[in-house]
Amino acid sequence: MYSEVFPSIDQNELMSVIEEVGSRDVQVALQKDQLDIKDFAALISPAADPYIEEIANKAHQLTVQRFGRTILMYAPLYVSNYCTNGCRYCGFNHQNLMERHLLSHGQALDDAAVIASEGFRHLLLVSGEDPRYVDEQYLGELAVKLKGRFSSIGVEVQPLEESGYRHLSECGVDSLTIYQETYNTELYSEVHPSGKKRDFNYRLDTPERGALGGMRKVGLGVLLGLGNVSLDACNLALHARYIMQNYWRTQVSVSFPRLRAAEGGFQPYDPVSDRTLLKLICAFRLYTVDAVLVLSTRESAQFRDAVFPCGITQMSAGSKTNPGGYSSQDDTLEQFHVEDSRSVAHVAAAIREQGYEAVWKDWDPLLV
Repeated sequence: MYSEVFPSIDQNELMSVIEEVGSRDVQVALQKDQLDIKDFAALISPAADPYIEEIANKAHQLTVQRFGRTILMYAPLYVSNYCTNGCRYCGFNHQNLMERHLLSHGQALDDAAVIASEGFRHLLLVSGEDPRYVDEQYLGELAVKLKGRFSSIGVEVQPLEESGYRHLSECGVDSLTIYQETYNTELYSEVHPSGKKRDFNYRLDTPERGALGGMRKVGLGVLLGLGNVSLDACNLALHARYIMQNYWRTQVSVSFPRLRAAEGGFQPYDPVSDRTLLKLICAFRLYTVDAVLVLSTRESAQFRDAVFPCGITQMSAGSKTNPGGYSSQDDTLEQFHVEDSRSVAHVAAAIREQGYEAVWKDWDPLLV
């Protein structure tokens, strides 16, 4: 498991690699077909700034070669904002004195009906981490009810055991998203002062438990702006490649959630600029060539339209980050504020304007 591999990565040595890369290293990386971690570090470094157009062009060409001119569309469905964790950066922090909501299956199906009516066939079920409200039984029963309407159902919930993921797989769930948040163990403890999420290693091994439990796709990510962005990105790149090499039947996706101010007064420790985020997207395309790269509505419409051709292959649209947000509960607590508030049709039109196709369905279990 990766929790046994991770301690062998000398973080001080990795930081030295990050700090020492220069212009020559960027040029070398751009000539390679298969990058190592030093090449990745070079492409996200300040030394890469003069080469950003060349990097973006190479990432674009590789993306078109591997994925074509398509963007897979998905929508998140938040079923609960109850949470037992005290994550300092999250609006669902259990210490925030806000009204909490759990959707009944009927209410979740109402939201799902709105999402399906907009064309989506890829759905991500999201909740705060509180198994008293959202557990394997709740998720499994809901997935069974949703299977006829959606071709792909994913979960972004509390980490489960391998048996839990196997149960969800049998109910129709086929993908898992789980962010490590930061690979800095000291910072991880600091920003997770309470709750089961404090267990760094248990979370670190979650993608593998998901793969072993039958998930056809696992999604990784860090919260950009929480820790040192270069060090977290390099660790994420190493983790993603490890999963791709050791669980080759499982597709890997990488997300780029950039931290915003959250309920409770949290401000990002190390804000990430647009330029840095663009370099990250390009570098991940060139380092993890076949990974699905995801950009959510956390980002502005202008930024998403500008950067998606540089490596992004999956995007959300029309997202609501509060339980019941699609059909009824406009006033419930959001996990984060949506920056791209355009309608689904507007986002799809913007994708077409750049010569790409918005794809609503690219997977069906009946074809396996």
